[in-house]
Amino acid sequence: MATMRAVRLHAFGEPEELVHEEVTRPEPGPGEVLVRVQAAGVNPPDWYARRGFVNFPVEVRPNWTPPLILGSDISGIVTELGPGVTQWQPGDEVLGLVNFPGRASGYAEYALSPAADLARRPAGLGPVEAAAVPMAGLTAYQIAFRHLAGRVDGTVLVNGAAGGVGHFAVQLLRIAGAKEVIAVASGRHQGFLLGLGADRFVDYTRTPAGDVVRDVDLLVDTVGGPEAHRLLPTVRRGGRIAPVFLGDYHRERAAELGILLNEKPWQVRSSGTDLAELAALVDTGRVEVGIDSVFPLREAAAAHAHAERGHLQGKIVLRVEE
Repeated sequence: MATMRAVRLHAFGEPEELVHEEVTRPEPGPGEVLVRVQAAGVNPPDWYARRGFVNFPVEVRPNWTPPLILGSDISGIVTELGPGVTQWQPGDEVLGLVNFPGRASGYAEYALSPAADLARRPAGLGPVEAAAVPMAGLTAYQIAFRHLAGRVDGTVLVNGAAGGVGHFAVQLLRIAGAKEVIAVASGRHQGFLLGLGADRFVDYTRTPAGDVVRDVDLLVDTVGGPEAHRLLPTVRRGGRIAPVFLGDYHRERAAELGILLNEKPWQVRSSGTDLAELAALVDTGRVEVGIDSVFPLREAAAAHAHAERGHLQGKIVLRVEE
């Protein structure tokens, strides 16, 4: 049988559990496309999966068993079509958030994708940049244009603004109508975020945002965690919090302050249609793609170790095709 190189997880744990090895190449089933992967994005769900989802409540923890190939963000070239696929042809250049939420296998030379999860890669977007777009970009895009229906007004605060989702949110919320965008990140990202269009920058390592920001209409929090409630003072009465990750926002206190808070974070979904619209914004220069670093596929473990050190500026990408 045909084989390929891939990075597989043989046991839950630290980055060194990711092994670059030879595996069987998959074959597309009904409604699927086989893509020759040129680059793959690295995302937080990848390292959650690598650890066995231990940060998830037991009742919602996915029941995945190694060996696994991780990775849901891909860019590459269509090589084979499964039965019933008519919208793609071999040779088409594509990008996609593959089968999310659910299992995908992007850390490999070839990956399967539902045909509907893919979008055409614009000619002006290279494979590495394209692989940085899907999950992070779609998370921000769907918040701005699906959950909020493009009706963003007033002042928006983006916490964790320099990261994957954050740097897309700074740009897309402006396009969706925000009058002012306040970016919160560590000081070294100030120039990067102001260059993306942020009106104001807060260095949280020097001054907590909760001490200096007031009356924002929308808080997009890409950080979450046990200290998320410290951002409550930034939001006006009647304002809204849109969390990207789980966080302790002191829900009862938020209600007392008249702040609207989602019951749970909005979950990004695979959508070739949404991704095509987002890719068009990137292609026309209205949205920039931030690349933190690029690693060869065989160094996926090093990429995960780098990600866990935090303070990223944009996305980490694995270059699959040398």
